[in-house]
Amino acid sequence: QVQLVESGGGLVQPGDSLRLSCAASGSTFSRYHVGWFRQAPGKEREFVARISASDGSTPYADSVKGRFTISRDNAKNTVYLQMNSLKPEDTAVYYCAATSSIWSARLTTGYPYWGQGTQVTVSS
Repeated sequence: QVQLVESGGGLVQPGDSLRLSCAASGSTFSRYHVGWFRQAPGKEREFVARISASDGSTPYADSVKGRFTISRDNAKNTVYLQMNSLKPEDTAVYYCAATSSIWSARLTTGYPYWGQGTQVTVSS
């Protein structure tokens, strides 16, 4: 089992950057695939990015490709989401999630472990 805690959210202006962190407990964190999802008010939770535990592959949602970068530091049990060129439509609660499964990488149902979320608001 793994416990996740997100941090780094806040209020920024369009074009600004933020780096979210997802800190995990557990000595086997390096074996988990970790995803970032987001949920805007009135919308379903959607996939943002994922980093594989096995080959380090990093698929992204089309809406963030080229602007967001996911990375991990297994020595610190932490996964990061660097968000650049933020837009108002990026406003949402951002969640990190972990799974040992290679399947359903872009689906919320593929992740049994979730953090509590961190709010990101992009507004002028």
